[in-house]
Amino acid sequence: MAMNSKQKTSIAVILAGGAIAAAGLIFAGRGSGDGAAEAAPASGAHREAAAHGDGEHHGSPAGAAHDDAPAHGDHEHHEAGGKEEKEGHVEMTREQIQAAGLTLRVAGPARIEGMVSFPGEIRFNEDRTAHVVPRVAGVVEGVSANLGQQVKKGELLAVLASTALSDQRSELLAAQKRLELAESTFQREKKLWEDKISAEQDYLAARTALQEARIATQNATQKLTAIGASGNAGNARALNRFELRAPFDGTVVEKHLALGEAVAADANVFIISDLSTVWAEFVIAPKDLDRVRVGETVRIASTAFDGKAEGKVSYVGSLLGQQTRTATARVTLPNPKMAWRPGLFVTVGVTDSSAEAAVVIESEALQSDGEKQVVFVAVPGGFQAQPVKTGRSDGKLVEITEGLKAGAQYVAGNSFVIKAELGKAGAEHSH
Repeated sequence: MAMNSKQKTSIAVILAGGAIAAAGLIFAGRGSGDGAAEAAPASGAHREAAAHGDGEHHGSPAGAAHDDAPAHGDHEHHEAGGKEEKEGHVEMTREQIQAAGLTLRVAGPARIEGMVSFPGEIRFNEDRTAHVVPRVAGVVEGVSANLGQQVKKGELLAVLASTALSDQRSELLAAQKRLELAESTFQREKKLWEDKISAEQDYLAARTALQEARIATQNATQKLTAIGASGNAGNARALNRFELRAPFDGTVVEKHLALGEAVAADANVFIISDLSTVWAEFVIAPKDLDRVRVGETVRIASTAFDGKAEGKVSYVGSLLGQQTRTATARVTLPNPKMAWRPGLFVTVGVTDSSAEAAVVIESEALQSDGEKQVVFVAVPGGFQAQPVKTGRSDGKLVEITEGLKAGAQYVAGNSFVIKAELGKAGAEHSH
């Protein structure tokens, strides 16, 4: 069919519009698909990242490390605190230090006298110890002294009734009467001889009798003095009364008699010792004999309590014992407070040498921590237990060979207070 020009023009316009629409649709479709494709990976990546983040946070090593970091830090902090306590760190304020009475010193160089130690034992001073015996047989009528009592010289210890004493006093009384008669006879014969009334022979006989009476009286008096009894009994009923008295000031350390008991003349009824001085006896091996000299000052330390004293060597044995092959030495030790009791084991320190040491502390500053020795050193906010190794010591000062430097401030007096605080902190941490 033939078309006119208008129809051709209309068809061309329609075809052109359709082409443009189709091209728009194709472009729109391509644009939408490309955006989705590009968005999908991004969205997927986001979801993957989120999932990965959650997974890593909950289960991955990185997430675990991240999550555990604070907990691990707390744990490490907790262990660190416990480790500091275990190593001996004690926090104390200035007020607490003053309240505890801690004495601080500075470690530094000093001269130390080397000591050689010997085991010893406190004994009675035998020069001031009396084994009291009655020196006359009798029966106990009274006991005045008790065990452990302090007595003065001449104080009454006991009273005995003794027939032997009665005989001796009777002998003295008879001798005194004969002496009175002899003196009277001598005076009479002397006057008669001077007046030429009697012969010289009678005068000489009277003089001889007087001298014999004096000797007899003196003899009877000396017998009573030898047993510690007085010649003047007071009355006839007291002729057998014997008073046993203390020979010097001291302490009754032994008592071996009771009321009504018959005792022999040589019975050891009391032991009295003057405990104001005691002996510290120790034994010396032959190789050490040249180190101990009479008159040398030594230091005595107790193994039972924190007691220390100084004394001088008063005796060094010149013979070795047949069984022990050692010599005995003795220190006379003042004992004003009666702290050194006989039977107490001690250590006797004898000065052997003297030398300078680079780092020295007071011996009371050392404290034991298990098998090691420590010194509490001042640090900011408190004290730290510092393990040390020791060298020479003279009982008062100790050389530090390792663990402490000169100039370090340490606790000298009452260092046991810090040790106690350290022990309490360790107990609380263990719970």
